Amino acid sequence: RDVAVTGVQTCALPILVLLVLIYGMLKKQKVYDVFIEGTKEGIEIGFSIFPALLAMIFSVNILLSSGFIDFLVDILNPLFSFLKVPIEIIPMAMMRPISGNTSLALMTNVFSKYGVDTFLGILASTIQGCSDTTLYILTLYFGTIGIKKIKYAMIVGLISDAIGIIISILIVKYMFY
Repeated sequence: RDVAVTGVQTCALPILVLLVLIYGMLKKQKVYDVFIEGTKEGIEIGFSIFPALLAMIFSVNILLSSGFIDFLVDILNPLFSFLKVPIEIIPMAMMRPISGNTSLALMTNVFSKYGVDTFLGILASTIQGCSDTTLYILTLYFGTIGIKKIKYAMIVGLISDAIGIIISILIVKYMFY
C-alpha cells in the first residue's frame, strides 16, 4: 500500500477529534462536559432500545429455529414454481422485512452455493438493496419513542417491501432472459 494513503488513514480520526475540540473551544463550550452529557444520553438511549431489540432478536431466532420458514416455503412452492420464481430466494425475501442480518446471512448462503454473478446471486443482491427491514424499524424505532399505533406504517412498509421484491424479480429476470 501507498505510505501516504496509510498515513492519512491513520491520522484521519485523531485529526477529526482535534478539529471538534478546537471548534468547541472557539465556541467557548465546555467540550468535556458536553461529551459526558452526550455519553449519558447515549447510554440512556441504549437502555431504552434494549428491550425492543432483545424482543426482535428473540423472535427472529424462534422463527428460524422452529422451521416455520421452511414449512412455509414448502407450502408456497407450487405457487412460486407456477410463477417461475426461484424457490431458493424465498427464505431471504421473507426474512428481509424482519431482520437485515438474517437476510444478509441468507444472501451470503445464496452466494456461496450459487455464486455472486449468477441469476440467484444478482437477484439476492437486488432484493437486499431494494427492500428494508420494516418490522425491525417499527419495533426498534417506534417502540423506543413510544409510538403504539403502527398499523398504517406497517402496512405501507410491508407493501413497499413486497413491491420492491416483485420488481426486483421482474427486473433481474428481464436482464437475464
